[in-house]
Amino acid sequence: MTFPRPPDWLAYLAVVLGLILIAVAGREHSDAPPAPPPMPAQARAILEPASPFAPALVVKAPIPAGPGAGTAFSVADGGVWLTARHVVEGCARVAVLVAPGRGVAAEARLDPRSETALLITKGGTPGLPLAPESALRRGSIAFHPGFPHGEAGEAASRLVGRDKLRVRGRGAGAEPVLAWAEIGRTTGLAPGLAGLSGAPALDGAGRVIGVTIAEAPRRGRIYTTTPQSLRAALAAAGVRAPGAAVGESITAENYGRVADDLRRDLRVAPVVCLAG
Repeated sequence: MTFPRPPDWLAYLAVVLGLILIAVAGREHSDAPPAPPPMPAQARAILEPASPFAPALVVKAPIPAGPGAGTAFSVADGGVWLTARHVVEGCARVAVLVAPGRGVAAEARLDPRSETALLITKGGTPGLPLAPESALRRGSIAFHPGFPHGEAGEAASRLVGRDKLRVRGRGAGAEPVLAWAEIGRTTGLAPGLAGLSGAPALDGAGRVIGVTIAEAPRRGRIYTTTPQSLRAALAAAGVRAPGAAVGESITAENYGRVADDLRRDLRVAPVVCLAG
């Protein structure tokens, strides 16, 4: 059986198309630079965020291995932060860390009526907005971004109700607090949440409900200040925090990424006690 011979023009067309492809490929690669050398391992590290603080203000501030480290968050532009009172009470010197091993000196102002402390630095980042003073509902979700065990991490919780908490070293008084049941945390986080003290408790709109001040690991509870005590502490210090929240909602699916953004922007940062 024989097959018909293809017409000569089809063979010529195939040759012309082949020559065109070779020429185009040659032009695409003729001006290309040589391949770059392999990237060294240290160059693959995540680029540190630019510090919003003047370099002259930055001091060496390593995170201590034991007690004396917590979390702080910005509540007003220009260098006004909040943390838990017990994180900085009795510290000779306090620093807010802005990069690994580097921090800015902070003046600590302890609130006599609540488990909060105000930190004042020369320079700062935009403050987190406060949640409106609306009625809290059982079952509401809160997110706690901070630095448990001195490392970036976060937890999520569900509001159980109101409670009273006696804080060590604060006399015989008991402070009204909010009790939350932990419902999630950073994968691989060590037991306990030491170092998360002072972290903001954020609602689903990214607004501050209170300051994270304690935990009860056996009960799976996280305790925060109430919105009323938080606002009273700021008002007594003459601080006006931002009101309306701007940005995406926080959910159980994205709160880890949102927490990373807050830490990267230095709106949530580690706070440490320094040697005198």
